[in-house]
Amino acid sequence: MWKSIHKGPVARLALNPTGWLMASGGSDSSVRIWDLQHQACTLNLRGIQGVVSVLEFHPEEERSQVFAAADDTTICAWSVKTGERQLSLAGHFSKVTALAFHKDFKHMISLDPITRTDTFVIVLTSAGHRQSVQTCVPLKIDPYLVANGYINGCGRDKVVIVWDIVRGVKERTLPVYESLECVVVLPTKFSLPGHTVKGGIHIATAGERGVLRVWDALSGREIYSQENSLVSKAAEEGGLAITQLLINEQKCYFAVITVDHNIILHELKTFTCQKQLIGFSDEILDIVLLGADNSHLAVATNSTDIKLYKICDMGCQLLRGHTDLVLALAVTPSNTDLLLSSGKDNTVRMWLMEPLTNVVTCIGVGSRHTESVGSIALSSLSASYFVSASQDSCIKLWDVPKTLKPGLEVSLTPKFTKRAHEKDINCVSVSPNDKIIASGSQDKTTKLWSADNLSLLGVLRGHRRGVWCVRFSPVDMVVLTTSADCLVKLWSIGDLTCIKTLEGHSSSVLRAEFLSRGMQLITTGADGLLKLWSIKSSECVATFDHHDARVWALAVSKNEDFLVSGGSDSELVLWRDVTLKKQDEARKVREKLILQEQELANLLNADQLLTALKLALTLDRPLQVLRIVQGKITFLVTY
Repeated sequence: MWKSIHKGPVARLALNPTGWLMASGGSDSSVRIWDLQHQACTLNLRGIQGVVSVLEFHPEEERSQVFAAADDTTICAWSVKTGERQLSLAGHFSKVTALAFHKDFKHMISLDPITRTDTFVIVLTSAGHRQSVQTCVPLKIDPYLVANGYINGCGRDKVVIVWDIVRGVKERTLPVYESLECVVVLPTKFSLPGHTVKGGIHIATAGERGVLRVWDALSGREIYSQENSLVSKAAEEGGLAITQLLINEQKCYFAVITVDHNIILHELKTFTCQKQLIGFSDEILDIVLLGADNSHLAVATNSTDIKLYKICDMGCQLLRGHTDLVLALAVTPSNTDLLLSSGKDNTVRMWLMEPLTNVVTCIGVGSRHTESVGSIALSSLSASYFVSASQDSCIKLWDVPKTLKPGLEVSLTPKFTKRAHEKDINCVSVSPNDKIIASGSQDKTTKLWSADNLSLLGVLRGHRRGVWCVRFSPVDMVVLTTSADCLVKLWSIGDLTCIKTLEGHSSSVLRAEFLSRGMQLITTGADGLLKLWSIKSSECVATFDHHDARVWALAVSKNEDFLVSGGSDSELVLWRDVTLKKQDEARKVREKLILQEQELANLLNADQLLTALKLALTLDRPLQVLRIVQGKITFLVTY
């Protein structure tokens, strides 16, 4: 650690290719060069004004140059050896945000004598743009283009500009009609779906639309627009969707980095998605298990996309369709490949997974609600209908199409609609025999409805605050409710009375599921705890506290060997049932103890007192130890 000598904060740092020199850019209009081996400042470079916004060493070690720009928008280059300013690029009208270099030593040294550099710099700023530009890219071009000195820039003013950096003028302006975040220059020869391109300057742009587009920069013609994008359009005009593009020229791969922290790899030639790397997940709102043997996990986060994980390796694919946040998910045991989702866009969507390829496609959309759809449930026996609940206080009954075909998206229409509650509906559930529907609301009530025509069957009253979750017992005529009053209640469907009340959570009980054929419960709360209950004794038998915040989501596997929880702490936690493992370990301990006790008895009968003493001490048998010692003393006294 040493003093920076800068008169103010240090805004930027950069290392040279060897790693022995470091440049620091401060808010005092200066760039300093440091010898890291001796921890000494060797140069103080002047020529810029304001806070340094970008700072980069030239990637070629022999060049020994450092580039920087500050608030005065002039890009300067200095010699690291002498401190002489060798280059000054003026013309930008706002802060330069990034620099990138591409080396073409064969052509650029001889064809660009004016600037005395062998590198083109792609600088994305607001120079010539009306709003700030966020990134920069290297330019790789043929000898003709090197000689003419072209440079590209893009910005949020919805245009791409081609610059002639020798003459310092704009060569061409490309209107793209979307706010741009990133641009990359493509190789001189490459292939696209339906196109093979050779020569010229071709660039790829991406921004608020969430679509990658390829342009001929010299003619201003768009030659390709991505049709299979997995990135949703920005919610607001001028917002973010794609934040960065990267290209691997050797493998001909594109990497698309999204505002949701996801990285999507596309093959350039076919533009098919090769891999999806899912980054940070925001608050987890719902999770369900999907596929044969619960092979996949569908997750709804604070995102318009559904994340579908393959549990064996946590590989992920994004399900795109909703235009606002996805709030709820639902599955049914009668069709493990069918998935339902609902969201803030007032719609419900039906998805189908292809068993062989595990590719999920949307096959149906319903948009008859007038507010956010916060809960959905599928019928269990035949998957013939589903029910949705919305903030418009209505529940709707929808028929599931008899024929489910991947790739064929149909419009869904509700069969029945009922204004169910006076306040927001938090949850709906369908009974195991598909005859009864239950809904829980912020109005503190749970209502039972006939699945034939949504006629009211009864009202369950008793909670002091809103009802968060409703579940039917898999074996009995019992319904479970959880509430913000920290209570879990079990109700008889026959006479609509409360038969049990479970207390233990210190805050709202958000989710619950039946286990062990209705003999146990697992609940989650706003206190971050999961609790396992015995219904027979009405007692909490175990508490799990891995989560740090509200646990909104809970999913139990088909054979109940594991469950998954998720919540406001953005963590997905997989819990394994280790009951049998612990029982097996306890059995082995008992068997070992029995064998050791038998061995101790045999040693005593054989008068092998010293060995018996050691074993008795190991088994923690103080009385046995005393008798062995007394017996040994008596033997010594007698003989």
